[in-house]
Amino acid sequence: MSVLVNKDSKIIVQGFTGSEGTFHAGQMIEYGTNVVGGVTPGKGGQEHLGKPVFNTVADAVKETGADTTIIFVPPAFAADAIMEAADAGIGVIITITEGIPVADMIKAYDYVQSRGARLVGPNCPGVITPGEAKVGIMPGFVFKKGNVGIVSKSGTLTYEAADQVVRQGLGITTAIGIGGDPIIGTTTKEALEMLVGDPETSCVVMIGEIGGQLEAEAARWYKESGSKKPVVGFIAGETAPAGRTMGHAGAIVGGSDDTAQAKKRIMKECGIHVVESPAQIGIKVKEVLS
Repeated sequence: MSVLVNKDSKIIVQGFTGSEGTFHAGQMIEYGTNVVGGVTPGKGGQEHLGKPVFNTVADAVKETGADTTIIFVPPAFAADAIMEAADAGIGVIITITEGIPVADMIKAYDYVQSRGARLVGPNCPGVITPGEAKVGIMPGFVFKKGNVGIVSKSGTLTYEAADQVVRQGLGITTAIGIGGDPIIGTTTKEALEMLVGDPETSCVVMIGEIGGQLEAEAARWYKESGSKKPVVGFIAGETAPAGRTMGHAGAIVGGSDDTAQAKKRIMKECGIHVVESPAQIGIKVKEVLS
């Protein structure tokens, strides 16, 4: 099983004919992902990478039955692209675009919620179910199929965690890169809930960073859920100075509970196996699954 995307997902690419959309859509198709078309306004009726191009998401859904989209639209237009996808009935909206204005994302987030769609991102690497669907910008060769789920704010650490797990002779069910912006569609808690609820996922790796309360909320939910499924956690940003944004727009320490130390303490108190370095993730996963 998997969460969010699988071999049966019908995926379109918004911003299909742009340079980013072209490159990553090509990689997705090469991986074996079921890309059924793409959207670029004004270029409907053309073919690109062997797939049909549509002027609107509604047209794409009508012609292909698409249920999932990945967005490579420039920041100024990305929120409109998100809302267009939700309006057309797309169920899973994965937004790679970085730098979308916060005010735009607040509006888009509320709209997606009102339509009952699932938004992942923005400013994220996407979602991959190894061997079935790569809906994102991650290097697919790193991910091997297995029974470990990953939820991460960091793209690079998503790949690192997957590599560490695979090096231990294990593999991944689904990896979800949620993004590090202040306003994101799927929180750490929501991604953790999906992976804990997946019967084929035996362990979850949860990677967070300084700033915000997402990891603490996820940890407290995990404790309250009573789940016996082990979770291995890591928090990036241990040495970051207070008050300075580090890497992601949401990675800024605003209070005493936003620090790496505080988050790790809360996670440990909630029964999560916390490691001090990304290099320890795979070893700890193998240990808790033994």
